[in-house]
Amino acid sequence: MGLDYRNLDARTRELMLAEIDRDISESTLYLSDNLSPQGRAEYPDLIRDAARSGSDETLALAIRSRLNAREKPRALKTGGFSKPPVMRSNAHQMLGEGEFNRFYIRALCVRAIQDGVPHVIVFRAKAVRRARSASEEMIGQGMPAEGLLADLRNRQGVDTALGLPPGPNSGLSVQLP
Repeated sequence: MGLDYRNLDARTRELMLAEIDRDISESTLYLSDNLSPQGRAEYPDLIRDAARSGSDETLALAIRSRLNAREKPRALKTGGFSKPPVMRSNAHQMLGEGEFNRFYIRALCVRAIQDGVPHVIVFRAKAVRRARSASEEMIGQGMPAEGLLADLRNRQGVDTALGLPPGPNSGLSVQLP
């Protein structure tokens, strides 16, 4: 089950597309190492299709058949690398949810800025089995729209300075006040 995007309407979708196109034109669109070469080539169209008329779930389904069989080897503390682990069974869901949510949050920040609203509000958009205490502390907080937008634009596919979204499967997103 995907996230509950409370402000996902035609305007937000247009702004998501503009943010995706921005990353594509600046060659900063996040392309996960988990994607196969075909998946990496097709991903820009897949994320655009999801933003236009789909969801994190439709993106995850589209990604599923476009993943590598194995993840990248991990660096070992003793030096060298591990044997490449088998791709996680939920890798497509984590990528689809994480990246759709990231562009949704960026779009809401742009929307808030355009409307003169200084903050977006963090909320739990998906029930999780074990909520992280750091995530729980964020719920209900106002995040500065301009700062969050800049943070998400500058840190594709990695942890953000403002901590939103707070890692994979957090279940957090934002909404307009």
